[in-house]
Amino acid sequence: MLAKTLLSLGLWLQLAAGQNTPGRGPQPSVSNSEGDLLFLLDSSGSVSYYEFSRVKEFMWDLVQPFTFGPRDVQASIIHISTTPTMEFPFDRYQSSSSLQQAIRDTRQLMGDTNTGKALSYAKEKLFSGEAGARPDVPKVLVWVTDGFSSDDISEPMQLLKDMGVTVFIVSTGRGNYLQLSAAASQPPEKHLHFVDVDDLTIITKELRDSILDVIQANRLHAVDITSSSFRLVWPQLLSQETGYYTVEYAPVDDLARKRAEQVSGAHTSFTLNNLAPDTAYEVALIPESNIHYFPPQTTRVTTLAEEISPAQVFISESGPHGFHVSWAPTLDSVVSYQVLYGPLPGNSVQLLEVGGEHNGTAVENLAANTTYLVTVTAIYRSGKERSLSAKACTQEATEAHGYKHRERA
Repeated sequence: MLAKTLLSLGLWLQLAAGQNTPGRGPQPSVSNSEGDLLFLLDSSGSVSYYEFSRVKEFMWDLVQPFTFGPRDVQASIIHISTTPTMEFPFDRYQSSSSLQQAIRDTRQLMGDTNTGKALSYAKEKLFSGEAGARPDVPKVLVWVTDGFSSDDISEPMQLLKDMGVTVFIVSTGRGNYLQLSAAASQPPEKHLHFVDVDDLTIITKELRDSILDVIQANRLHAVDITSSSFRLVWPQLLSQETGYYTVEYAPVDDLARKRAEQVSGAHTSFTLNNLAPDTAYEVALIPESNIHYFPPQTTRVTTLAEEISPAQVFISESGPHGFHVSWAPTLDSVVSYQVLYGPLPGNSVQLLEVGGEHNGTAVENLAANTTYLVTVTAIYRSGKERSLSAKACTQEATEAHGYKHRERA
């Protein structure tokens, strides 16, 4: 509740300063971003059952937004133990839900912490067709460790990095910083995290975004996704002198409505506008080069659902020490409302929580003859938020108003 109140306070302060605050919520699912993701999981006896369970929860949360499949992300787990063991091959689980269930079902093996052996085994499996790994896709290794290893890790880790594997290390113990920073990909501030096992959620989004950067570095992908637009980004393939790009796009359920745009070869991004909300689009980037052939790149992007903020905020029944605030419309997609109010000028703010089925609330115990900023925030089932503000003035505290003698219906 405290964290939610602090977030709401930040939103209120931005609104009071006249800043635009976009809706916050979960990131859209990431699709058609190819990469093989390998978790190196410390399954040895040096890790307690509790720590092992918390690490599994962290992995479960980390993979949630990714789309899995032969043209998307594939994932596998290798146990660090006396003998390294692959929990499942890369191509076994083709959906986020099935992978998350497999992570839940993973059991600790105990044994010695032979990380060096596990790294050598990982190098073999990351490039093995028998293990479901794919050639010519980005390779990412995430090693979650308590900082202890029974054997040397420097040589097998360097071999992995020399083969193009990006190595992220999450240390939940008191590992040697110099050793781990040398083992992680460079720079260490981006690829090495020290965090208590109970605080792994702190780094989840940052690590997920870093993994996504690696996977999407050489792929067409979409960013800045809204209900009516998204921006396409791709690696530099052409120049203004060597050609141009054709961008083709259409709704997945109506490919006959395909449209095309031409983009200068000097550009590496392009924004598509005027799109339908909550709609999946098939997008193709076709490099038209006068020197080399570049194969088309494709991706699938789903626009966000259109969610409406409160269109109107009404202030009524104003008296010396309170007023009534109401809003419209009320929507089934809203879970709850937050009403923030505070005097102007000033940075004091109060918070009221209101159920999504209601369209108003009383605001009481206010100072007389004072102007207040009132912000109503709709919190949607999707996690997004939309806000609208209004000013309200309490009246002078005189008996003539009779406010304090009235009972609110």
